[in-house]
Amino acid sequence: MSEARAIYREAFAHYVAGRLPEAVAGYRRAVETDPNFAIAWNGLAMALEKSGELDSAIEAALRLTALTPDDPLAHTGLSRLYQQKGMIPEAEAEQARALHLQQQGEG
Repeated sequence: MSEARAIYREAFAHYVAGRLPEAVAGYRRAVETDPNFAIAWNGLAMALEKSGELDSAIEAALRLTALTPDDPLAHTGLSRLYQQKGMIPEAEAEQARALHLQQQGEG
């Protein structure tokens, strides 16, 4: 198992237990160890969102969509964050992108 994956698993355990500061710190360490580890960016976005740090959550979600541009769920997550921030045009654009990707996958 890679070092980033081990750090990610520890961060995930903190997240599940509701220890958000520890989860955020762990996810940050995981992405510092491997900047292309997409699932850690997803975890970081979720932990930051739950911590009320929407701007930072959006930054992490943007990194996730850059790493996984064809993943409709990544775009849906970013859309939700934009909605919470009141960025409706951006949220609608991301949701449209997610729907388009989902339809491509079904075809």
